[in-house]
Amino acid sequence: MGIIEKMRLDGKKIFVTGGARGIGKSVAAAFAEAGADIAIVDVDIAEAKKTADELADAYGNRMLAIKADVTIPEEVHSMTEQVVGTFGRLDAAFCNAGICMNIPAEEMTFEQWKKVIDINLTGVFLTAQAAGRVMLRQGFGSIINTASMSAHIVNVPQPQCAYNASKAGVIQLTKSLAVEWAKRGVRVNSISPGYIGTELTLNSPSLKPLIEQWNDMAPMGRMGRPEELQSICVYLAGDTSTFTTGSDFVIDGAFTCF
Repeated sequence: MGIIEKMRLDGKKIFVTGGARGIGKSVAAAFAEAGADIAIVDVDIAEAKKTADELADAYGNRMLAIKADVTIPEEVHSMTEQVVGTFGRLDAAFCNAGICMNIPAEEMTFEQWKKVIDINLTGVFLTAQAAGRVMLRQGFGSIINTASMSAHIVNVPQPQCAYNASKAGVIQLTKSLAVEWAKRGVRVNSISPGYIGTELTLNSPSLKPLIEQWNDMAPMGRMGRPEELQSICVYLAGDTSTFTTGSDFVIDGAFTCF
C-alpha cells in the first residue's frame, strides 16, 4: 500500500466539536472526503444538522449531528456515549470549539474571562478527557486540539488576553496528555492556526476593520484559508502519524517568525 492510500481514513470514526461552521466544518469535510464517519458536535444543532446533511450528500459517509455544550461535563459524556453507541468506537477526536472576546484587560469582567477559559481550555480538556477514556479502553486513538498562534505571540492591535492565555493552556494540556497516554496507544497533538478567513472572521464587525492591518503585518500578505488546515488534521487523525504525539503544529504563514 502506497503512502496516499495509507493516509486515507476509510472506516474511521471521528467527532468534531465546533463542527457546524468555520474551521471545524472545513476539517470535518476533509475527514469525510478521506473516508471517515463523522459526528458534527455543536451548540447550534440546526447548523450542525445542516453541515452533517451536506457532508453526507457530498461523500456518502455516515454522519451524526449532536448538540453539546463542551463546558458541561454531562453533555460531553452524553455526546461521547452517543458517538460510540452509534459508530461502535472512536478513532479520532478534533477538539475545536472555541470563542474569542476582544476586551481590554482592565475592562474585562470575571464572567467574560471565565466564558473564554471555560470554552477554549476547559472545553478542550473535557472533550479530550472523554475521548481519551474511550481510546484508552480501546488501546488506540488520536486527539487533535485547536490551539492558536495566539498561544505563541500577543496579537495586536486587538486586546484578547483571555483568548491568548486559554490557547497557551491548550498547548500545555496537549503535551501533558500526550505524555500521560503515550504508552497506552493514545496520541494527542494540537494545531495553532494563524489568522484564518472564516465566514465569522470576514464578516465580524469588530474584526473586519483589522484584516487590512493583519495582512500588512503578515509575511505572506494574506490570511489563511480554512482548507489550508485540512491536510495536517487528516495526517494527525490517520495511521501515518503513529510516532507523532505531544506536538503543536503552527500553520500561520510565518506570522510568528518575527
